[in-house]
Amino acid sequence: MAQLYFRYGAMNASKSIQLLTVAHNYEQSGKKVMVFTPAIDDRFGVGKVASRVGISRDAIPIGNDTDIFAIVLGEAEKPHCVLVDEGQFLHRQHVKQLTLIVDELDIPVIVYGLLKNFKNELFEGTQYLLSEADKIEEIKTVCVFCNKKATHILKYKNGQPVYTGETIEIGGNDTYSSVCRQHYYHPPAMERK
Repeated sequence: MAQLYFRYGAMNASKSIQLLTVAHNYEQSGKKVMVFTPAIDDRFGVGKVASRVGISRDAIPIGNDTDIFAIVLGEAEKPHCVLVDEGQFLHRQHVKQLTLIVDELDIPVIVYGLLKNFKNELFEGTQYLLSEADKIEEIKTVCVFCNKKATHILKYKNGQPVYTGETIEIGGNDTYSSVCRQHYYHPPAMERK
C-alpha cells in the first residue's frame, strides 16, 4: 500500500540531497521516478532540484494551476515513486493531488520541505502536508550558533534579524539561517560558528 511521506527539516538539513539520493536509488534499480518542485523556487533555475553540495537534476515545475495528479496519470509508464522538493510552497490543491496519487494510483509520494517560515508560522503547504501525510519524519540539523537542534529559521536584512515582512522571499544562507529556539529569539551578532 502506497503512502504519503512528509520529510521536513530546517534549512541546510540535507533535504534536497536526500531527495536526489532517493531518486538515484530508484533509477539505479531500473525504476522510474517523477520529480517535482515548485516553480517559485528559481534559485538554481525553474524546474531544478539542487543541493548545496553541488548535485542537481531537472524536475517538473509546479505552478499555481499545475495538476500534479493529471501529469502523473498521463504518463505512459507509471512511475514507481513521486518525489517533491520544497513542499512548503505547495498549495492545498497540490497536497490533495498528491493524496490522490497515493490513494487512487497506489504510487508512494515523498515530499521534502520546511516546517515553518521565518515568522515561526507554518507554510500553507506544510499545514496541509502535516494533516494529510501518512508518515511524518524530521530531518535534523544543528543551530548555526550552537550545537542544539535547529528548529527555527532566522531571516536577515542588512545583517540584522527580521521577524516581519513578505513570508516568501527565496534566498539562501545569505538571507536565512537555521537556529535553535533560544537563538531565534536572542540572536548573537552575525558571526556564526
